[in-house]
Amino acid sequence: MPKSKELTPAKRRRLAELTRGFRGIVLFLFVISGMINVLALTGSVYMMQIYDRALTSGSIPTLVVLSALAIGLYLFQGGFDVVRSQVLVRVGARIDRKIAPLAHRVAIDMPRFGFSTSEALERGRDVDTVRGFLGSQGPSALFDLPWMPIYLAFIYFLHPMLGALTFAGALVLVTLTVVSEVMTRRLIVATRRAAVERNGIADCNARNAEVLKAMGFAGRAVGRFNEANAEHLDLQTRANDITGSFAAVSRVLRMMLQSALLGLGAYFAIKGELSAGAIIAVSVASARALAPVDLAIGNWKAFIAARMAYHRLRDTVIALAAADEPMRLPDPAARLSVEKITIAVPGSGQVVLSEVGFELEAGQALGIIGPSAGGKTTLVRALTGIWPALRGSVRLDGADLTQWREDDLGRHIGYLPQEVALMDATIEDNICRLEPEPDYRKVIEAAKAAGVHDMIVKMPEGYRTRLGPQGCALSAGQRQRIALARALYGDPFVVVMDEPNSNLDGEGEAALTAAIEGVRARGGIAIVIAHRPSALVAVDLVAIIQAGRMVAFGKKQDIMTPALQPAPAAPADTPSETRIPETKIVRRPA
Repeated sequence: MPKSKELTPAKRRRLAELTRGFRGIVLFLFVISGMINVLALTGSVYMMQIYDRALTSGSIPTLVVLSALAIGLYLFQGGFDVVRSQVLVRVGARIDRKIAPLAHRVAIDMPRFGFSTSEALERGRDVDTVRGFLGSQGPSALFDLPWMPIYLAFIYFLHPMLGALTFAGALVLVTLTVVSEVMTRRLIVATRRAAVERNGIADCNARNAEVLKAMGFAGRAVGRFNEANAEHLDLQTRANDITGSFAAVSRVLRMMLQSALLGLGAYFAIKGELSAGAIIAVSVASARALAPVDLAIGNWKAFIAARMAYHRLRDTVIALAAADEPMRLPDPAARLSVEKITIAVPGSGQVVLSEVGFELEAGQALGIIGPSAGGKTTLVRALTGIWPALRGSVRLDGADLTQWREDDLGRHIGYLPQEVALMDATIEDNICRLEPEPDYRKVIEAAKAAGVHDMIVKMPEGYRTRLGPQGCALSAGQRQRIALARALYGDPFVVVMDEPNSNLDGEGEAALTAAIEGVRARGGIAIVIAHRPSALVAVDLVAIIQAGRMVAFGKKQDIMTPALQPAPAAPADTPSETRIPETKIVRRPA
């Protein structure tokens, strides 16, 4: 993690905004903790006064006054303790409100850079970890530790030897805390990694539940999870063994120390160097002095987890502050330029697309064909900004995609992915891309452009029909057509469709062709990845992607053989065409 002095001004501003106001809160909590610890001496002083004054004098009024004063001080201490606890809870909530949206934003971006879903969701869990720790007893122990000298000084004032013994005991307990930190740090990191791997397998199994059930290898999937879970449990057990052992040793040493103080105090009392009340006072004060250390050891694992989570969240904030937001640009209306882009898979660095370049003008439609694993979907991810270009540029009206604000770029690009995923929301919410106040006319226009309006209004709740997780309430073809309506919502300048007819019948393919023609007619650009000729009816240009390179680009009639020219859209009851035979593609140099 770079030091603050190495951070750019933008990153420093983001961090300063994140922690603004917390310095004053920490100072307030430190002062409150001091008052709590001073008031915690009430018990020791009360014991001394009871044994050395009230009992020796036999005065009931003295006993009543001392008791009333002690009760008042205890109430003040309890009030300050409640205030400190509530402030810490609210600090945790404030951090959550500030960081949780940023963490979730990063969680959305992480999968497209090669991270698993489980790793991405860890950022949200980090927020929960920090907030949960602030609401626990751990922070109270940390705020009480700096005030231990108050009790040591009080005990030393009663007798220097007792103060020295208490100091030595506290030093031993602090040393145990440091040793526990050193011995568990790597184990806790390894435990977290194992937990991420285990959660990733669990997430994968859940997403493939139907396949596991249908083909009967759910047992083997569970066995794979058990192996990862066993490794996680082993690491967690070892970490807990260390922290638990140190906590037990700490408690034993603390009890031994208190007994030693009582015994030594009794010795000095016998010699006339200490009163009976002072013995009780020393016992109470030493217990209070060592309580924060004992509590810190007991919560040390949570403290380490919270500290690691905070550092990861801090890195998240810095990552989001890496670049200032671009200036707003006018809506694109002329061309899409792809300038010799090279794309590598995020995470592995493997180059899967090399030196691909072409230019499309407004009103044109491009069909991209080629063998499987040739790089077609990779090109789609580059055109939509999902994967960054290693070299080269993708430009809208001359401006690189990185020069556009993300929200603006989203308005200008419609995307229908190969694997359709719909939000757990209503059909309206899905089509309008979760706009808080969508224009119903645009929603209906997009649905009609995708040929899905009639289907929607026939549903009992129409556009307000909830789709459930991943759109499970619809068939594959219905999900694809609603996803097409989402891609067309708001008339984006560029509409990119990856295998848009993979689940469509004849009626759906006719609607797809009409949608592509509609994009061209309004001056937009359509790009279609296809394996079936029927998806290319409305395109005028064709590119061939093979082995990560574009081997041909030009007019449809020049690139494809007559046998492969797509026929006009068939009626709804006509079977879908066969896939494009790769051996019959006429390959010409780009």
